[in-house]
Amino acid sequence: MTKKKPETRPAPAAVLDREVYTEGEAARLLEVAPSTLHYWLEGGVRRGVTYSPIVRLEPKGSGAPLTWGEFVEAGLLRQYRERDIPMAQLRAFISQLRETLGTPYPLAHEKPWFQGRDLVVRAQQDSGLREEFWLVFGTEQLVMTYAGRSFLDRVHWSHAVAQTYRPHNDPDSQVLLDPMVRFGRPQVGGISTSAVVDQADAGSTDEELAEAFGLTLPQVTWALAYERTTRVA
Repeated sequence: MTKKKPETRPAPAAVLDREVYTEGEAARLLEVAPSTLHYWLEGGVRRGVTYSPIVRLEPKGSGAPLTWGEFVEAGLLRQYRERDIPMAQLRAFISQLRETLGTPYPLAHEKPWFQGRDLVVRAQQDSGLREEFWLVFGTEQLVMTYAGRSFLDRVHWSHAVAQTYRPHNDPDSQVLLDPMVRFGRPQVGGISTSAVVDQADAGSTDEELAEAFGLTLPQVTWALAYERTTRVA
């Protein structure tokens, strides 16, 4: 078996626009309820009030695939999945960042997280976002909150945009999602984690898997751990 070479990466903005997942796939990878992700993407009516989407500028309709930028921004909202997210406030916050930075995916860009945290602070304040949902605190020393830090720990940045996302909860996991590798499906070293676990289930040892796929033993271990964890869940 040989590794598939990654595709040549397009321009950063084009990577964020790349359609990669169905709603069902994205919900599974993010470990959120499909109805919750759909609400973030499409908005909806709750208690007689109509809410616009958080992640998208406008609803696209059921069945519309997620772009990589939409998936990454949903990955941030994932940190709040067990709490009552204020849709209107979060939408206003993200909309203000979109306008300030001139990009449809402001939170999938590196700038507000590293060079422009002051922009995030102002957007939080101006949008009326409740402090419990803030991403950055501080005056002279700007500090990431738990939600912001948890999100950043999952993302690797390249050319100012989110290049990969770690779906596994363990921060040491080597399993990554990359829109340009294996069509965005979980992989280690360019090899699909599902292919690794399928061969393991067929009786291959870790050593045999490493040799067959050209992986290290730790990569094999992480691939199996991820797949078996998600299958149990």
